[in-house]
Amino acid sequence: MRKLSAAVDRFAYNHPRFGIPNLMKFIVIGNVLVYLLSLFAGYGAVSFLNFQWAAITHGELWRLITFIFMPGYYSTGDVLWLALFLYFYYMIGTVLEREWGTAKFTLYYFSGVVLTLVVGIVTALVSGHNVLIEGTSYVNLSMFFAFAMLYPETQFLVFFIIPVKVKWLAWIDAAFFALSVVTSLFRLDILNALLPVVALLNFFVFFWTNITDEIAYRRGRTRHQSSHQTIQFKSAVRQQRKKEAERGYRHKCAVCGRTDADHPELEFRYCSRCAGYHCFCQDHIFNHEHFTE
Repeated sequence: MRKLSAAVDRFAYNHPRFGIPNLMKFIVIGNVLVYLLSLFAGYGAVSFLNFQWAAITHGELWRLITFIFMPGYYSTGDVLWLALFLYFYYMIGTVLEREWGTAKFTLYYFSGVVLTLVVGIVTALVSGHNVLIEGTSYVNLSMFFAFAMLYPETQFLVFFIIPVKVKWLAWIDAAFFALSVVTSLFRLDILNALLPVVALLNFFVFFWTNITDEIAYRRGRTRHQSSHQTIQFKSAVRQQRKKEAERGYRHKCAVCGRTDADHPELEFRYCSRCAGYHCFCQDHIFNHEHFTE
């Protein structure tokens, strides 16, 4: 997986002109146009755009592309949700394209589309059913995982009031994916159980290096915090702070006896040539006899 992730980065770097600039703008415009057409002419006027395996096998090959413009919302009551989702997709997609470059973002989006097509075709061939897919909602939602990996501390205003960091919203997105898979499996709907999985697979391909590096960092940090040396150091720090609180000062010159509490204008240093830990003020750090014991 790491090699595949590296190959993606290498391809995007070597082919900067690859891709469609402002891709999400065209995706959003296409969704809006299809929604408006369905609103005024009915769903039948746009049904020729969706992924329908029986129609594709009869030569309607444009459906392999046009299904990405199917919004999934077709009534006047859905206009608010559609506007919210399309704005969200456009904003996230634009940020990702600016961060990655057009080549990598286009590769990310269309690799998700291709995986969706593969699942649809394989499911149709295996089951013998007329598989129907409308839109790429899981591919669009997977962009949020990518955004959360790049900008985890960014805050969104949920309901335009509650500030929530993106990393926590990503967990809600993950819960939605998991719920979709589980409910689809209970209904024996293999297609809709696989669509979220392949969208996540696409995300993992692009972020495998980031994810494994983060896991390795957290494991190393955990081992470091639980090591004997770290525990001893923290214990020594606590004891030192307790002594400082009892004495009323932190530093005391071993020569003149002045402290940082009585003379806050002075700087204090520890001598590396003295045996043990001995502190000296700025007047004696270079002017004292070194301790040998």
